[in-house]
Amino acid sequence: MGIREKYYNNTRKPVGLLGKRMVNTMNTGHAEVSDWGMDHLKEINPCTIAELGCGGGRNVEQLLKKYPDASVTALDYSAVSVKKTCQVNKKAIQEGRCKVVQGDVSAMPLEDESVELATAFETVYFWPGPLKSFQEVFRILKPKGCFMIVNDTDGTKEIDQQWVQMIDGMHLYNEKQLTQYLQEAGFSGTRVYKDEEKTGFV
Repeated sequence: MGIREKYYNNTRKPVGLLGKRMVNTMNTGHAEVSDWGMDHLKEINPCTIAELGCGGGRNVEQLLKKYPDASVTALDYSAVSVKKTCQVNKKAIQEGRCKVVQGDVSAMPLEDESVELATAFETVYFWPGPLKSFQEVFRILKPKGCFMIVNDTDGTKEIDQQWVQMIDGMHLYNEKQLTQYLQEAGFSGTRVYKDEEKTGFV
């Protein structure tokens, strides 16, 4: 595996020096699509949020700004991502508004019905299942809670397959596939927002 492939494989689970560089890239490179996704959260005002696959922590920071009365639990299975998220959100952690935990989305160390909003930005490509992971999200959500998925691609472009071939364990899901997994996990009322470059599921 060449250095380019090693670097991009850190999108799945950042480790070591390349992983540290990757989480910095995530914070800048994913900002546009993440903000586009957050703009669709207009009808809710959650007090408890789980940011799943938190990467470099930038989206945790933005959620805390968007919902100033909320607390956010950030989860990632990468120690590098957990450390970076803690650095980015140091003040919110000290104030008790943010908690960062290392864990697997398919077996989250979070209580049943404990959050009102769960978010997943550019991360479900790597989730185990993903049905089992979506069932876990359903478990931690309160009744009438919201789960938002924001993806930059849905596998329908020819170039998408280059990423799948390069990055171990990456899977791209189209609208029909993700909707089916969500429904099987117990979700209802799925809404899809799309533009030429982005795909979001709420």
